[in-house]
Amino acid sequence: MIEPNDPRGAHAVERLERERIGWLTTVTPLGQPQTMPVWFLWEDGSILVYSYRTAVRNRNVAANPQVSFVLNTDDEGEDLVIVEAEATLEPDAVQGRDHPAFLAKYQSLLDRYGWTPEKFSTDYPHPLRLRPTRVRFG
Repeated sequence: MIEPNDPRGAHAVERLERERIGWLTTVTPLGQPQTMPVWFLWEDGSILVYSYRTAVRNRNVAANPQVSFVLNTDDEGEDLVIVEAEATLEPDAVQGRDHPAFLAKYQSLLDRYGWTPEKFSTDYPHPLRLRPTRVRFG
């Protein structure tokens, strides 16, 4: 859904590859949006998030796979990237501890928190795959 040959799409992909924090919004069964910052990896045209073991978003995605994923804007509210996506829980996907690209992206944060890759995967065992359905730029 993100066109890497379009200049805006290429810029969005560059940000998705570079930035380490995104904002994932899911919706509860009662319709309440829930937004939380997440670590993520852009790979194969989709966004991979490892979700906390008891996160409400796991139940939300199971009930309603429509999500929104947003990157921070610049200080003036420009450089907007909003990805609307369909999310799926992928229990058979590779765990974070076994994902070299994910570990390379987040090793400094793991070190800062004193977490091993094994601890991360124990605490964040639920791989979520976000497949873009629409992208907005600003």
